[in-house]
Amino acid sequence: MTTSTGGTTKVPAVLVLEDGRIFRGRAYGAVGETFGEAVFSTGMTGYQETLTDPSYHRQVVVMTAPHVGNTGVNDEDMESRKIWVSGYVVRDPARVPSSWRSRRTLDEELAAQGVVGISGIDTRALTRHLRERGAMRVGIFSGAAVRDDAALLARVQQAPQMKGANLSAEVATAEPYVVPAIGEKKFTVAAVDLGIKGMTPHRMAERGIEVHVLPATASVEDVYAVDPDGVFFSNGPGDPATADHPVSVVQAVLERGTPLFGICFGNQILGRALGFGTYKLKYGHRGINQPVQDRTTGKVEVTAHNHGFAVDAPLEEVSDTPYGRAEVSHVCLNDNVVEGLQLLDKPAFSVQYHPEAAAGPHDAAYLFDRFVKLMEGQRA
Repeated sequence: MTTSTGGTTKVPAVLVLEDGRIFRGRAYGAVGETFGEAVFSTGMTGYQETLTDPSYHRQVVVMTAPHVGNTGVNDEDMESRKIWVSGYVVRDPARVPSSWRSRRTLDEELAAQGVVGISGIDTRALTRHLRERGAMRVGIFSGAAVRDDAALLARVQQAPQMKGANLSAEVATAEPYVVPAIGEKKFTVAAVDLGIKGMTPHRMAERGIEVHVLPATASVEDVYAVDPDGVFFSNGPGDPATADHPVSVVQAVLERGTPLFGICFGNQILGRALGFGTYKLKYGHRGINQPVQDRTTGKVEVTAHNHGFAVDAPLEEVSDTPYGRAEVSHVCLNDNVVEGLQLLDKPAFSVQYHPEAAAGPHDAAYLFDRFVKLMEGQRA
């Protein structure tokens, strides 16, 4: 990625998909060029949380909501230390933000962090294209980076693909840190950071859990050095088929019988640890208002998602694994994608969506309580 900053409202920009589809608009954020996987997010709000979610590393996010930037950018809603998206695509950016919490415009924040974006294009047409053809490589070019279309397309087709990408270590913390329990400490959890969002350890801390956040490269010895009551595996970017190290750590945790909870990438890691395969979705699930059924209760939850891969596990039967019986606990009602797993003979479960996000409703908050109950049961 090459970038420069400055006023961008009149700087021409071009978005080029790897299949040759081209959209022309204006620069938004930094001026330059960037590459990634084109994906779309359905959220009408929460764009700051989307931008700072490490799971979007090396992805160019297309916002389906036409008007973006209304509430500006504040200093409280960051999910991590920086913006992780490699590019940003909006139709109609707000000219003036309107929120008492706003500190600067979204355009200014993107420029300051070197994120190349484009505005003024038909994002509805782009989203339909991605739904029909699937997520694909894309490049955004603005200012001096704009050249003839054939040259730009060649650059895009040379960019790395998301399938086969091992990215979690690139976004995870380099050093362990501790998020203290809020109020009385009840449990200690070792959280393996594969791209963790700041709200996740906070949700655990609210329940009296002291969270020791560990790098993605943490060994089994590192995990048990904190004497955990439970082990957590976070969300994160990349292809789960490349994540052999965290899979081996999960297997060691399962062998010891320590309560385990995983979300998003952590769900895929648990799936692999149990012997299931993973596969790339055509265009993935990203954004909010995704209906998921908890099969253990029959309840339908309105949930927030960000994943381009899924677990390949049988929906209608209990599976025998090296760690006991396992079943699909949650399923997406839009397309029957596996959205959760649970072991029936050991204290371990996971979900594919984001229970910490609380994108409007708090339908999925009970999952952290379920983790607490597993640890309570193990201690008893």
